[in-house]
Amino acid sequence: MSRPLKVVAFGGGHGLAASLKALRRAELHLDITAVVTVGDNGGSSGRLRAERDALLPPGDLRMALAALADEEPAHQTTVQLLQHRFAPVNKPDRRTAPEPGVAGPGERRRSGYDPLAGHAVGNLLLLGLMELTGDPIAALQHAGWMVGARGRVLPMASHAVGIEADVRGGDPARPDEVVTVCGQHAVAVTTGHVEALRIVPESPPACPHALAAIAAADWLIFGPGSWYTSVLPHLLVPELAAAIVASPARRLVTLNLAADNETAGLSVADHLAALHWYLPQLRVDTVLADAKWVGEPDPVHRAAEALGARLVLAPLAMDDGSPRHDPESLGTAMVPVLGVDR
Repeated sequence: MSRPLKVVAFGGGHGLAASLKALRRAELHLDITAVVTVGDNGGSSGRLRAERDALLPPGDLRMALAALADEEPAHQTTVQLLQHRFAPVNKPDRRTAPEPGVAGPGERRRSGYDPLAGHAVGNLLLLGLMELTGDPIAALQHAGWMVGARGRVLPMASHAVGIEADVRGGDPARPDEVVTVCGQHAVAVTTGHVEALRIVPESPPACPHALAAIAAADWLIFGPGSWYTSVLPHLLVPELAAAIVASPARRLVTLNLAADNETAGLSVADHLAALHWYLPQLRVDTVLADAKWVGEPDPVHRAAEALGARLVLAPLAMDDGSPRHDPESLGTAMVPVLGVDR
């Protein structure tokens, strides 16, 4: 049996999850590594960063683990547990009343305070494992074992980063001015035009295991996902960017099916141009896209060629018409791309 193709997929959130599910289901012998952005500061991950000074925001890491999980029922039950999110509890607590002047559980609930509301079980589990082991990589490895992950999940950096963007029209009251928008969540939902992207600090230590995986890879895969908050941040970590450029691996870019808030106004070709803007030395072998979103293909062909890539068009979307990748279709489209010359 030939050795597996070593693939490293970069991203975060739902886009990376779709890519990982596609790779897991593709009819190829693969060794999969997910390198996950660590800039999330919204929702449960944001609260854990703020309240417990979490070394890494766990949300995107949890989603990657779930995407790589084995299909066996026991493992899928564990995945359902990890993905379970606590709903707010409004029922008053009828236990012993607190001392005068002290906010007890019932009083906190009646005032709208619920410490578990909005947290995903998997986020709390990962945080607990990181605190228990003192080693995020060991924590992720153990969590991967719990779900029978068909690959491994690594953070792009050894600690959490901040994401900042210069956004024209980021303040609706000043639509023609450029303002600095801070935080991954704020950048993701901004309605202005992103003109520049940064991470804070500028040179966070890259995860050593991620650097080793990149050096040994046969393929590096970028996208789909939120371009400014999930895909491009990897190119802004200096050590990671240098490893990507130096790697002998081939490179695949999977384009999104539609623009979102942070990329409103960007054409398909602009998405590819952004990769070159933030990492000019990046060379790409293949750009994979859905023909329905590409529309007029010539500008996209030219943008792909500017990166050294060929454009491959295939049906990638869900049948329900939503701008979401169908893992089965994406996996099918990846087979002839990744399996080339094998």
